[in-house]
Amino acid sequence: MIFDTHCHLNDEKLLPRVDEVIKEAKEAGITRFLCVGWDKESSLNAIKLAEQYDEVYAAIGFHPENIFDVQDGDYEELAKYIDHPKVVAVGEIGLDFYWHKDPVERELQKEWFIKQILFANEHQKPIVIHARDANQETINILKEYTPKHGGVMHCYSGSVEMLKDVQKLGLFIGLDGPVTFKNAKTPKEVAEEVDINMLVVETDSPYLTPHPLRGTINEPKNLVLVVDEISNLKNMSKKHLLDVLYQNSNKLFNLK
Repeated sequence: MIFDTHCHLNDEKLLPRVDEVIKEAKEAGITRFLCVGWDKESSLNAIKLAEQYDEVYAAIGFHPENIFDVQDGDYEELAKYIDHPKVVAVGEIGLDFYWHKDPVERELQKEWFIKQILFANEHQKPIVIHARDANQETINILKEYTPKHGGVMHCYSGSVEMLKDVQKLGLFIGLDGPVTFKNAKTPKEVAEEVDINMLVVETDSPYLTPHPLRGTINEPKNLVLVVDEISNLKNMSKKHLLDVLYQNSNKLFNLK
């Protein structure tokens, strides 16, 4: 059993054939999926998919790249769904300084990040954290506004040294396709060093397709390639790794 703790079944590249995507993933051993939103529409679609499929759960929130497009009432409308039984996290939230260099835009991202952390704390939900070219700034905010119900550093791109700060905050590390890339030194080092009890795996599908399938649309079924690579890097039996990852994933999202 494998839990894809971060996928975008609600993305236009997967949504038209979502039945087939889920079926093929289940045949590959993927038994649970967290469908993650990035704005109002995608979050509502994540909820619809979670309602349609027993094995799908939803995370709702506003991605740092999408906060600039939020319309009046969008946040309030989405917030109404936070206590939906299939909504298990707030996300994808955080900071993305790769595309946004303007100090004003970066400050606005920080405000939205903090706002959604506090919202998750109020409703006793973990958070799904996006951090791109902003790892230290993300950690600084998380230290000041601690997520009281945990969370995950999605597609962790920080250093091995920063793992200590993340784990002190009680956050899980999410590893994806990049850990399989031949030239990905840091993700492989992270995979080797991270406490196995604080690790979960993700696809971020349809993005971040693992080796040797790079250049194709990623799907949850490809998560087995990520697991195989981590198993090799940790010199650990695949069965033991799968057992721990599944327990971690369910603990993260408070699922039985």
